[in-house]
Amino acid sequence: MKKIKIAFLVFHTGILSFSLAAQNGIIEGTIKDVETKSPITGATINLYTINKGDNTDAFGSFRFTNLPAGQYELIASHAGYRTEIIPVEVKENLVSTVAVNLKKGVLDLSEVRVSSKKTNGLNTLSQVDIMLRPVNTSQDVLRIVPGIFIAQHAGGGKAEQIFLRGFDIDHGTDISLTVDGIPVNMVSHAHGQGYADLHFLIPEIIEKTAFELGPHSTERGNLATAGYVDFKTKDFLSNNSIKTEAGDFNTQRVSGQLRIFTKTTERNRQQFYVASEYFHNDGYFESPQNFHRFNIMGKYNAWFGNQSQLTITASTFDSRWDASGQIPDRAVSNGLISRFGSIDNSEGGNTSRTNFNIRFTKQWKRNWQSADQFYYSKYHFKLYSNFTFFLEDPVNGDEIKQRESRDMYGYTTTAAKTWLLGNKKAVTEFGAGFRYDNIKDIELSRAVKRQFLSYIQKGDVQEGNAFVYWDQQVELGNQFSINGGVRYDYFRFGYRDELAGETDFRRQTRGTISPKINLNYSPSANVKLFFNNGIGFHSNDSRVILGNQANDILPKVFGTDLGIILKPVKAFVLKTTLWHLYSQQEFVYVGDAGIVEPSGKTRRMGVDVSARYQVNSWLYADMDINLTKARAIGEPKGEDYVPLAPAFTSIGGLTAKSKNGFSGSLRYRFIDDRPANEDYSVKAHGYFIMDVLLNYKLKKFDLFVSMENIFNRDWNEAQFDTESRLQGEPGSISEIHYTPGTPRFIKAGISFSF
Repeated sequence: MKKIKIAFLVFHTGILSFSLAAQNGIIEGTIKDVETKSPITGATINLYTINKGDNTDAFGSFRFTNLPAGQYELIASHAGYRTEIIPVEVKENLVSTVAVNLKKGVLDLSEVRVSSKKTNGLNTLSQVDIMLRPVNTSQDVLRIVPGIFIAQHAGGGKAEQIFLRGFDIDHGTDISLTVDGIPVNMVSHAHGQGYADLHFLIPEIIEKTAFELGPHSTERGNLATAGYVDFKTKDFLSNNSIKTEAGDFNTQRVSGQLRIFTKTTERNRQQFYVASEYFHNDGYFESPQNFHRFNIMGKYNAWFGNQSQLTITASTFDSRWDASGQIPDRAVSNGLISRFGSIDNSEGGNTSRTNFNIRFTKQWKRNWQSADQFYYSKYHFKLYSNFTFFLEDPVNGDEIKQRESRDMYGYTTTAAKTWLLGNKKAVTEFGAGFRYDNIKDIELSRAVKRQFLSYIQKGDVQEGNAFVYWDQQVELGNQFSINGGVRYDYFRFGYRDELAGETDFRRQTRGTISPKINLNYSPSANVKLFFNNGIGFHSNDSRVILGNQANDILPKVFGTDLGIILKPVKAFVLKTTLWHLYSQQEFVYVGDAGIVEPSGKTRRMGVDVSARYQVNSWLYADMDINLTKARAIGEPKGEDYVPLAPAFTSIGGLTAKSKNGFSGSLRYRFIDDRPANEDYSVKAHGYFIMDVLLNYKLKKFDLFVSMENIFNRDWNEAQFDTESRLQGEPGSISEIHYTPGTPRFIKAGISFSF
């Protein structure tokens, strides 16, 4: 015991002596938005002369230590803001304080250094990026994330199908989506594991969108295997605004943002604002979809000095729609229906979600920071679908109804400290929390024209997830840093089968450990190498687990990324990543039951390439290319394809913004042909689509027009190899069933700021 105390004393004495020695020169400061005065989190800070980079924390703060006395150039940048270069003089044994105020604008690639920890210019989408793309819903913002493709196949109100890194993620099984820290994904959902409906988020209030591909982040748990996307809404509005839009297919939309009150003093700043939208669209099908969506959100945000922040948010949304559903290829080929016709036009549904979120962050003494968040969601879902038509019931048809009512509670707490390990900067973070889903009357039943026939499944689900994690960052030099951590998740699954007459819940528990280790090396300000490794997981549906149908309750995904970020010339950034993902268990979609079932192991590997080029001060070009090979493990060669796994995708375009008020973008998205079944005997056809958006700003007015699918290409959005039978057919036929993609769609609008 005595030896332990002596070692402990020597260790801390050594750190203290190194820390004192490191105080030769320090630069510390904050970065804020010049208009709202709110701190900017995740801004990139570089000291140009010594190739040292950092990112601001939740309070917009940064700190460089152990700097030799002399003159430095500090370069501050963030997506959606103009880059600022600030000269700073460092004196021995003194702290040089810098306050940086960034103005909104387009990211200037000529000033970006890739040696910062997060290289946010490539991993963050700003409000500027979002506004210069055709966006109808927040779900459309996912299309801007490199490598992500989405597909709608049951009317505008249902969550889209998502594809990423060779995964057909369905509606969210292998991607974690959050909004201001609130999980979007619904576990053990009536329609699919991880179901992620983003339609409650109003596009105009998205401040920025952060993302990362692979299971490499310690703070991300369940479902964060192929990656995660984190949406952050605006804390402060710089002005009020109202927007009206109208377009083809009887499209109307009205949205607005209104500051209820703003109070600013020398030390404190508060604001409460309300945002809302109403959207209607009949769609391009022969049977109108009668889609209606209404959103409203209120947000209170307060900064007390620069030491604490309180945010309270409440929102509610409701959506109703009809749908034509997926159609079999043979029905169009033989003239039974047109491309925009339907076999069963009684599909559709309605859904609603109400959220409450409160978050408090505080900067404590001795460089400690804490954050505490509590959230609650009330959720309802009802969906009518018919995937197989008359396969199971030749008389009434195979329409199914899926519904649930859910209460979701969650709490997260984190504590982080910046300190010196010798003369090297280190950041330690601890986190813990829980999520509890209470799902009542989760149902799968048969129906005719939305009239109930019989139950297939009916019961209640209770699912809890408690977690704790530790994350450690250490800068081992100006060029080399390491980030590692470990996460533990504990789950408690419960299901009460009402049809079996159960009065008590059957329960199962399981825990899993997810270690992470990420290495970064920057030999110069224009080169960064990274080697990311992590283990992630996705949980199985509680009903599947308690029904003993799951081989693994918490199947893991092992991921590795090896990449390089280069800036070979002043205005060009190139990021290339080689990656590998091994999954212990897949999910297979079962069309006639409208559910997913566990399947076998898979391996995916690929190459991601992202290029950003600033042609001049007003023209910006970007391109993302993703190549993937996805195969099932243990299956014969040629019969080991992963159905619907994308092999080649690409998005990109040109974005222009002039000083006289004109701006616009020309965008494309491409997905190649891919296998629709295990032996590639059935093909899901690819497509190439181009969109354009033009905008003109005149004082307080913004006028815009957008055109999607400008060449009016025929393309198939969602596609499945499904076994079905049409009325009058003697037997079943397995072939591609699809939802036709949007034809040329023109929309125009005007917004007014005041």
